[in-house]
Amino acid sequence: MSEIFEKRLRSISESDKPDILCGGLKGLEKESLRVNQTGALSETEHPANLGSALTSKFITTDFSEALLEFITPAVPNTWEVLSFLCDIHQFTYKNINDELLWVSSMPCALDEKREIPLARYGTSNVGKMKTIYRNGLGLRYGRNMQAIAGIHFNYSLPEKFWPIYKLNENNHDSIDIFRSSSYMSMIRNFKRYGWLILYLFGASPALCKSFSPKSVGIPEYDKDTLFQPYGTSLRMSDLGYTSKVQSTINISLNSLEEYVQNLRDAISTPEASYDSFGLLRNNEYQQLSLNKLQIENEYYNPVRPKRVALSGERPTTALERGGIEYVEIRSLDLNVFDPVGINQNTIRFMESFLIYCLLEDSPMMTVADNKETMKNHMDTANFGRDPDLFLSREGKKIGLKEWAQELMEHILKIADLIDQSESCSEYVKSVEAQIELIKDSKATPSARILQELSDSGLSFADYGLSLAENQKNYFSNLIPLNAEKDDLFEKEAQASILKQADAESIEQLPLSAYLDNYFKS
Repeated sequence: MSEIFEKRLRSISESDKPDILCGGLKGLEKESLRVNQTGALSETEHPANLGSALTSKFITTDFSEALLEFITPAVPNTWEVLSFLCDIHQFTYKNINDELLWVSSMPCALDEKREIPLARYGTSNVGKMKTIYRNGLGLRYGRNMQAIAGIHFNYSLPEKFWPIYKLNENNHDSIDIFRSSSYMSMIRNFKRYGWLILYLFGASPALCKSFSPKSVGIPEYDKDTLFQPYGTSLRMSDLGYTSKVQSTINISLNSLEEYVQNLRDAISTPEASYDSFGLLRNNEYQQLSLNKLQIENEYYNPVRPKRVALSGERPTTALERGGIEYVEIRSLDLNVFDPVGINQNTIRFMESFLIYCLLEDSPMMTVADNKETMKNHMDTANFGRDPDLFLSREGKKIGLKEWAQELMEHILKIADLIDQSESCSEYVKSVEAQIELIKDSKATPSARILQELSDSGLSFADYGLSLAENQKNYFSNLIPLNAEKDDLFEKEAQASILKQADAESIEQLPLSAYLDNYFKS
């Protein structure tokens, strides 16, 4: 344990308000593919009964019409955020007829003769921009990659924490500047230690052969399935969210100012390899630009600093305006063993882990440091359960399990402090549950999936379909949503459709002028 971490932890525990770590806001964004009863990607439009994908607060789409995204409010209690996510699932199943929700992060069997349909958001300029952006992603990275699903964990510490922590640090900056600087420290340490999340919660060790031509060299499980015997999260490996161009982009995490500037530079820097796709074809936009990034969200990173943006406001502008409001963790796979893809133990552990990342010493990161962290992530994604796997810490080899045990000792102290509040409980149990996974890698989600594949004799596609059917049955057997909850989602669906109609009824600028204004803002 570093002296800095020990001092910060002691200052909080000995203060007159040791419960300031309890009650941070937690929100979830969960993606799920709609599939038909044979497990093939749905080719139907976004169901109208779910509302407008452009304006709904709770149910939208990501890359494809078939890739649903469920969004919960940010709430202080783990049970509350999971309950809301469960409610969204129930409402969705009620409105997708006989379709299923694919429960794995890696997609169902994909038909190479049929292109994954892009999500559509209507005729307003903002709606057209969203679809053009997705078309650009498909050109740059392939549409299959965009069918990968995950669950994003959004987190912010309690407001009561910041004045006390600022006082303990003897910091004289404004509270907004201090908060942003502290969150950037958290983000740097998440990059350093985030391989642990892939080991503990990775749930994508196998995939369909139909997924990607990049799968050459991956071991064959059966004639339709590829896998990594010690893999944890192929979603986060070089089969998933990576590209040669993005590997050349260095976005600094040393300060919010550098982060914002580096992102803006990437958005305005031409990329020759994208010229071949063209910007316009038959006067139709093919992508938003010919630059390294079209917009900020294109930069794939396991963690992002975030602030809720105003209407039409760019993410970097929002961060400049008010600083970091929360962090978004993007490295969690869907847990196929949980009906909504995540459970309370995971959320409580993530909260403890992120607070540890905040309080631990967080030196500035060099380009070499960033490469080291990326290799650790990649090695863990592909080989994380290999008992002989070594990672690199400050240029020196260290066994994954040895390093993980060291981190757990520190995270356990955070969990114990959170549990001391009357409003928070079972955080220590959540960390202890993950410690057991370090002792026994066969109990991790990724190992359990491979064992179930072996026991069942099924291909990945058939196994995924059986899981989807089981989970649909689970939600069908739940007590139906009460009238109040059902009404909440019904009204939001109707209101979102009206909002989209209102947006489309306003006279639109020429799309080229709209995009010029957007990128100048």
